[in-house]
Amino acid sequence: MQHSSPVLNPSADPMDELCDELARLANTISEVAHWPAESLRLCGERGVYRWFLPQEQGGYGWSESDQIRGYLRLSQADLTTTFVITQYMGAVRRLAASGNEIVIGDWLESLIDGTRFSTVGISHLTTSRRHLSQPALRAQPVPGGYLLDGLAPWVTGAPHADLYVVGATLPDGQQVLLAVPSTLEGIKAGPGHALVALSASCTDQVSFDHVQVAEEFLLNGPSENVLKSATGIRTGGLQTSTLAIGLSQAAVNFLSSEASKRADLRDAAGELSQEVAELAQRLLHASAGDTDCDTSEIRTAANRLALRTTQAALTAAKGAGFVKGHPVGRWCREALFFLVWSCPQPIAQAHLCELAFGTHS
Repeated sequence: MQHSSPVLNPSADPMDELCDELARLANTISEVAHWPAESLRLCGERGVYRWFLPQEQGGYGWSESDQIRGYLRLSQADLTTTFVITQYMGAVRRLAASGNEIVIGDWLESLIDGTRFSTVGISHLTTSRRHLSQPALRAQPVPGGYLLDGLAPWVTGAPHADLYVVGATLPDGQQVLLAVPSTLEGIKAGPGHALVALSASCTDQVSFDHVQVAEEFLLNGPSENVLKSATGIRTGGLQTSTLAIGLSQAAVNFLSSEASKRADLRDAAGELSQEVAELAQRLLHASAGDTDCDTSEIRTAANRLALRTTQAALTAAKGAGFVKGHPVGRWCREALFFLVWSCPQPIAQAHLCELAFGTHS
C-alpha cells in the first residue's frame, strides 16, 4: 500500500508547522514523568515514521539524505523527541528488514502510523556491558522458541513500549534478534533514569526473567554478529552527528537572533553559523555516499560544535539563560549527551586531548 507524503520535502511548510509545534512542546518535557506522548503523536499524524521505509511497506521511500535533512529539522526543534524517534525507527527498520512476514503483518503498520510504540535493546551487543563474564541478555533455545534471561541495560522509552526489538546471546556464543511484546510474562521495565538531559526519553533497563518468546518472533539469526548480518540495516552511521548538528543549529539561531539586536555578538554568530552550515553540508555529502567524507571526523566536529554553540548561546543569554526553563540552559545540558551517546573510544579520546592539550588529535 502506498501513501502520499504530507511533508513533500524536509523544507516544506508542513515541516515548518510540525517543528514549531515540537519546539513549543519541548519546553514542557524535562522530567521522567514528561514522556513526549503528544509530540510523538503529532509526528505519527504528519507521517514522520513513514520517512524511513520503502513505499511497498507503507513508507515514503525517502533517500538517506532526505532522512538526514528531516532529522536535522526535528532535532533543531526538540532533541528529546528526536532521540526517541531514532530508537523507535531503529526497531521499526530492523523489523521491516527482517523478512518475518508474521511479525511484519501484525505490527508494522500500527508502528509506522504511531498507534503502537517500539524500541531497541541492543547496546549490550556493541559497546555496553561486553566486558561482563556472561552476556547481559541470554537466549536459551527451547521447543517452539527461546527463553530470555538477563537485561537490556539501555532502552529508550522502556516503560512505554508495546514491542521490544532485542539482541540476545545463545549458549554457543551466537546471537539472535527477537521482537518481544511487552505484555509477555517476566518482563519488567524501569520507569526511566533521571538524567542530566533528555530524562523524558525514559531510558532505563528492561529485565527478562524466564521470558518465553515464540519462534515466530525471531527477526534475525542465529549468527555470530546478528546486528551486522541483519539485512538492509547498518549499525552506527550518521544519526548521532545529525542530532548534534541539529542542536547546534538551534543554538546558532538563538545567537543570530540576539546578534540582530547586539552588535557585539555579530562576529561570533556569523562564524558559528558558517561552521554549522559547512558541517551540515559535509554530513549530507557523506549520507549521499561521498567516500571523501570521514564519518568519524564529522562526529568529532559535531560534538565539538554542539558544545561551543550552546555555550555561546548561554553567554549571549546571560543570567536569563541560566534560569531553569530557558531553552538555552536545556541546550547546554543536551550537548553533553553527545559525549556519552554512542561515542566510540577514538572520538572520546580526541575530545580528551582537546580538553587537556588544546589539540584535536
